[in-house]
Amino acid sequence: MSALREKTAAAATHSSPASASAASGGLSRASALAPVAVTRLTLTNFRSYAGLRLDVDPRPVVLTGANGAGKTNLLEALSFLAPGRGLRGVRLAEAGRQTAAIGTLASPPPPINPWAVAVTLATPDGPLDMGTGLTAATTERRIVHVNGQPARGAAALARHVGVLWLTPAMDRLFLDGPASRRKFLDRLVTAFDADHARRSAAYDHAYRQRLRLLRDGGVRPPSSESRALTARGGEAPWFAALEDTMARHGIALAAARHDLVARLNRDLAAASGPFPGAALALVGTVDGWLTEMPAVDAEDAMRRSLWDERRGVIGAGAGPHRSDLGVAMTAVGHPSHGQPAALCSTGEQKALLISILLAQARLQRAKRGHAPLFLLDEVAAHLDQNRRAALFSEVLRLGAQAWMTGTDAALFGDLVESAQFYAVEAGAVSRRPPPPA
Repeated sequence: MSALREKTAAAATHSSPASASAASGGLSRASALAPVAVTRLTLTNFRSYAGLRLDVDPRPVVLTGANGAGKTNLLEALSFLAPGRGLRGVRLAEAGRQTAAIGTLASPPPPINPWAVAVTLATPDGPLDMGTGLTAATTERRIVHVNGQPARGAAALARHVGVLWLTPAMDRLFLDGPASRRKFLDRLVTAFDADHARRSAAYDHAYRQRLRLLRDGGVRPPSSESRALTARGGEAPWFAALEDTMARHGIALAAARHDLVARLNRDLAAASGPFPGAALALVGTVDGWLTEMPAVDAEDAMRRSLWDERRGVIGAGAGPHRSDLGVAMTAVGHPSHGQPAALCSTGEQKALLISILLAQARLQRAKRGHAPLFLLDEVAAHLDQNRRAALFSEVLRLGAQAWMTGTDAALFGDLVESAQFYAVEAGAVSRRPPPPA
């Protein structure tokens, strides 16, 4: 923890607006860029919706209703346009609509219910139809279609639209363990680089196979592919193969994290407004290697570390699965300037998260030519009036289609002329007039 604090504090101290000017110089022109937005959302057997077709325009969408009405379910459906398991992080089978009682010890769980999420996107090149879902035959692997044609993996969706979200469950991000922060960062990298999910999956697969083999005492190979490979330097062929896979994919995904963190730091250093600045730093053995040597040498260092781990060397077994993301608040003159996010107040932590997501949106906009979709679940209720207005203003400046939920429509009064309002009640969605300004 002390290393994490020292590195993030150092990043906060050395952040400067001047260092970011080159990276964000084109962002002021982005308002002229054409947006990419959902114009139709269709759900089939998804969560509380047996069936739904919702037609909207590219403006921000405000969804209001009582707790449990199904607002977050709509955001979760849109989050499946990104690789992964959506904003709730559930097993894919759990997203289907449950029409029977949950199983108990005395009765089996209900059968898997296939589900589907489909959207029509407005793009500069015309409308684009995309869909994803689960069939009875693919219980842990999503099927994906783009313009009616099968696509290979959810990364195909991410190449057309980025998706960012902020939910109440993320309020503990800076207080939870490193795994939560790694997952958060990897989601941001994937939104910026669709192939990152593939690299991460390949690394995780090899890591789990190697871990299982270590637990078995190294007496049997984990797969036929590993058995077929030849040994290197007298090592067991399956260990050599798995560790080579981990080194290649592990250093690649760590390098992608470093690249995005550097970009975010430059953008955050140049940003201004009511949200605090943030300085990000990656802390871990692999992260140190990448600052000291070329990636190819870091791969060799990781192979040696994994080899040493098998021989019982204490502290060996380095990999990106042991990295942590440090975040420090940067607000010159403020008592919390340079302080790790974990030590900031709850309100400051929420504001830091928003700062990071806005920076990510600006980077995506500069790279793709359009802003990502923003999914903001119950965010307005936890911001003061100034920051709430600033968030709405930034969303509009970016030209992003934000889908926002809340129980009180009055919290979105600043958007009465800029957004479309819908009421959600018991699995039904209907257009509603905006609240008084």
